[in-house]
Amino acid sequence: MNLSPSSASAAPLSPLAHTALFAAPDARDGLFNDRTLPSYRSQLHAGLERIVRTIAGVERPFSGIAPAELAARFGGIDLDRSLPDLGQALDEVDALYLRDAVYFHHPRYAAHLNCPVLNVALLAELMLSAVNTSMDTWDQSGGATFIEQKLVDWTASRIGLGRDADGVFTSGGTQSNLMAMLLARDSACAARGAAEVRHRGLPDDFRRLRIFASRAGHFSVQKAAAVLGLGHDAVVPVACDAQHRMDPEALAQALDAAVAAGDWPMAVVATAGTTDFGSIDPLPRIAQLCRDRALWLHVDAAYGCGLLVSRRHRHLLDGIEHADSVTVDYHKSFFQPVSCSALLVRERRRLSALTYHADYLNPFASVAEGIPNLVDKSLQTTRRFDALKLWMSLRVVGADAIGELFDRLLGLARDGHAALARQPCFELAHVPQLSTLVFRFRPPQVADNAALDTLNRQIRQRLARRGEAMIAGTRVGGRQYLKFTLLNPQLESADVQALVALVRQQGEQLLAEGAAGAGGARA
Repeated sequence: MNLSPSSASAAPLSPLAHTALFAAPDARDGLFNDRTLPSYRSQLHAGLERIVRTIAGVERPFSGIAPAELAARFGGIDLDRSLPDLGQALDEVDALYLRDAVYFHHPRYAAHLNCPVLNVALLAELMLSAVNTSMDTWDQSGGATFIEQKLVDWTASRIGLGRDADGVFTSGGTQSNLMAMLLARDSACAARGAAEVRHRGLPDDFRRLRIFASRAGHFSVQKAAAVLGLGHDAVVPVACDAQHRMDPEALAQALDAAVAAGDWPMAVVATAGTTDFGSIDPLPRIAQLCRDRALWLHVDAAYGCGLLVSRRHRHLLDGIEHADSVTVDYHKSFFQPVSCSALLVRERRRLSALTYHADYLNPFASVAEGIPNLVDKSLQTTRRFDALKLWMSLRVVGADAIGELFDRLLGLARDGHAALARQPCFELAHVPQLSTLVFRFRPPQVADNAALDTLNRQIRQRLARRGEAMIAGTRVGGRQYLKFTLLNPQLESADVQALVALVRQQGEQLLAEGAAGAGGARA
């Protein structure tokens, strides 16, 4: 790796000058600008070398360290006193973070919706952080505003939302879902004569508003209801079918029951890729129900949005084009660094619910002047230029290639499902639609469900503690299950089968240790 200066004006540094740069007796010398580029380059080189050395030496997805053990290392750190040089600071970061980080690129990581990231997106991350662009107003962002808007338009087109669609980048699916529910709430109130919610507040009977989401939907919908003043109880759970997809008939019945009780259905939240199962709700039928009843349809495609660039599986998202709003998380299935997400809406006028004109920032006059201030449609004011990561990825890697990476994950999940199904000691909870596998170890000699819960919980804990593998756990029907979330396209089928074998070996070892080791798991 050669990061040496390329111009004569930035000659290689002597060892003495190199030390002085790191010492920086005047704090102003540590600020990024045209004069401090040599210092920035040297520090960047040192940091990259540390990362390269660490990544090259990663043998396990996680060290297995316990929270209390790691917390003890922080006890003697005095943040009021700086370290003498960059080298010591990097040593400290190594000891407190890099050695015990969780590495998502490792073939034995299959826990949560975390992905390895594209190298070119890391380059974009470096660029946007150095310039430190803020996306709230045109006079802080310049061309960055148009890059984000172009990506918003591109995503809306891929979804099929129509020419009047718009959107904005967000910090993640939770913020996108909150914004969507805010827009749906105000739309429902306006339909009942309370058109000035933004200025006058909610109508007296707003507590009758109801949101309908499947039992397998994301908990951020409940959080959004709480933030919006509706409360968790405003979210009506809708039953799912055997594959953990929202049941349209159960949705229709729930809507009818709410109306009969005098409540106000305000939105239906369908999911295109549930967190636990990767299941995709029957979007066409749900969309028809919403059209028939003039209800806001939000599709949470935080996980499944990778299908937008899939040439083989795009049909799984059929019906999403009828949504009023859509959540996408590029930092899940487009292989982008956190954070990189967006909310898209069918009608751009809906985003006016988020607009407030401040004289110092985005005065109303700027609208007449045609100045594009993205803060007019965002919950955030200061906001990172996360769109650059996706822009660089599309321009260098390409949408089709990213789609191929996501398609590969679906194939890996099918292979993993087959590997589990071939072994009678595993019980499967579903047939995967995306790249998630939910199952439990159920050997024939263990009949008690409580014992099985303990056994499967201990399998996951033991694998993590030893650093052998990171897998997730969840509950299905009140029982403890294990979960593989496959978001690493570098995996081969043999890697997935190796994870299956690790789970079985660990379970058999716990059983062999006897009743105490297996939590009383023997029948």
